[in-house]
Amino acid sequence: MEILAYYIHRMDPYIFRITETFGPRWYGLAYLLGFVAGIAFLRFLSRRGYCQIPEEKVTDFIVYTAIFGVMIGGRLGYFLFYRPQEFLANPMVFFKFMEGGMASHGGILGIVGFTYYYARRHGHSWPHLGDCLVPIAPIGIGLGRLANFINGELIGRASTVPWAVQFPEELKLGPEHGLSPLTVQQAISEVDAALPNAVITYPDQVIEAARDVSEVLPILANYLTPRHPSQLYQAFLEGFLLAAILIAIRLKWKHLPYGLLTGLFFVLYAIFRMIGETFREPDAERLLGMTRGQFYSVFMIAIGSCFLAYAWRGWRAKRGVVDGEE
Repeated sequence: MEILAYYIHRMDPYIFRITETFGPRWYGLAYLLGFVAGIAFLRFLSRRGYCQIPEEKVTDFIVYTAIFGVMIGGRLGYFLFYRPQEFLANPMVFFKFMEGGMASHGGILGIVGFTYYYARRHGHSWPHLGDCLVPIAPIGIGLGRLANFINGELIGRASTVPWAVQFPEELKLGPEHGLSPLTVQQAISEVDAALPNAVITYPDQVIEAARDVSEVLPILANYLTPRHPSQLYQAFLEGFLLAAILIAIRLKWKHLPYGLLTGLFFVLYAIFRMIGETFREPDAERLLGMTRGQFYSVFMIAIGSCFLAYAWRGWRAKRGVVDGEE
């Protein structure tokens, strides 16, 4: 007797479809909502004297940060960190945006680079600009992780927890991460036999069928591995929990040393990412025994420590001046 039936993922990455392969996607909406939240929060900070950027310039700043930092940095980071051979062989693959591919580490580093340029160009403190951005940045990250779950991508490791999910995306994984080629072919053949009016020969076709035809689900239940919904874990840790911590600190103390929040963001994001990665199926070869996400997070801790040291030094210097005046 079946004691537990796991949820089989069948969500559609499209909010609605204009054609079979074109329409607004949840992933795009996640980015849009993240940018809108960033504009609203930065305006709030500017009005109350928390941020050096004038309120009327906030929208332009967020838009430029989104384009030159998040989009370009995230896309470039994806290829350099995860698919460097493909990028070096054909750099034009960068512009195939409809095929997907973004890296949060790359987006974060892209923001670092753009805000440095913006601060120099407009005479602002670079660490201060970071302190303005980082409380809201995790909201965008969290929304992006929710979109990853809706897309059924970046799936978790095998698990038998009651809330485990069976992802049809597993059919596209290599045998070292998922099912054997023979098992995949058996699943495809059985789905094809169950749908006499369709020709099913590829995993992508099975995934599409699972979204539209309920008869496919019992078949896939016999083949797919129950897995952690790691996208949801990461949405909470790297996204909403981190945002809550940073926003609370930002609003509690108005005059924080420049660089403190930026340093905390880098360190805490890296820690939460490393925790989340323990539940996520590796999507590239390990480096020094760590997943790529964990490996790159080590460098983020180093960067964050530099910002924290800068903030500590600034606080000590300011305290020394005040003590001297007293």
